[in-house]
Order: sequence, then C-alpha cells, then structure tokens
Amino acid sequence: MADELDVARQAAAAMERADAAGRGVGVRLLDVGPGRARVALTVEERHVNGHGICHGGYLFFLADAALAYAGNSYGTSAVAVGADITFLRPVALGAELIAEAVERALVGRSGLYDVTIRDGDQPVAEFRGRTRQVPGLPPPP
Repeated sequence: MADELDVARQAAAAMERADAAGRGVGVRLLDVGPGRARVALTVEERHVNGHGICHGGYLFFLADAALAYAGNSYGTSAVAVGADITFLRPVALGAELIAEAVERALVGRSGLYDVTIRDGDQPVAEFRGRTRQVPGLPPPP
C-alpha cells in the first residue's frame, strides 16, 4: 500500500506542477491516494455570479479537479470522458469548499468516480465522472 500511496502522491505532484488552470482558479490539493482525492477552493469575488453566489462552473471545475487527481492516482494518464453534476444548494462568497472524489469502479481502462462538494458539513453538489486511462498520453512534466 505504501508503494501505491507513493505513486498517487508523485502523480499528483506532477499534475499540480503542470496545472496552470487549477492554480488560476485557486484549487488546492489537500490529499490523494489510490482512487481518491480531496481538493479545496475558497469562494472569492471572482467566483461569484450575478446572483451573488458561486458560479456553477467553478463547482464543476473543483469536482473535475478532484476527479483528475483520483483518476490519475495509479500513475497511468487518465482523462475525463464524461461527467454530470447536481447542484444542491447555493454557495456564498467566502465559503471554504472541499471536494472529495472516490473511485466506484475501475474496469480495464475505464473508471467511475463520485465527487461530493461540501461547505463545512453541508453537501452543496454531487458529481459523477467517468475516466479513460490513456497509456500513450505523455505524463505531466
């Protein structure tokens, strides 16, 4: 298990270094392991829509980032092939969001992951993502 955890952490570190989009949005990696990941985002003014709440696109982005770390945690490049999200409640400016991805199935090169986004103890969105491992894809620098 220690070797699997090392692989997950090395893959996440490489992805984090290469992820300009995630840094630009403010996504922070909290934890990663085989088939799982936790990321965070503090809702800032730049994330708020015309209703004064966090834009759903940023919630999707956060969940997708958790999916990416979890899906790539085995050291083989994986990309999202589809996802959907259900928004459960609005998210206020200043909220500290945590997205936790959990692998539900990995069959061949296809993965299925559930991601819950929470504001404290309150779930604010549920996301289901599908990945495909692409062994020929170059790894992050």
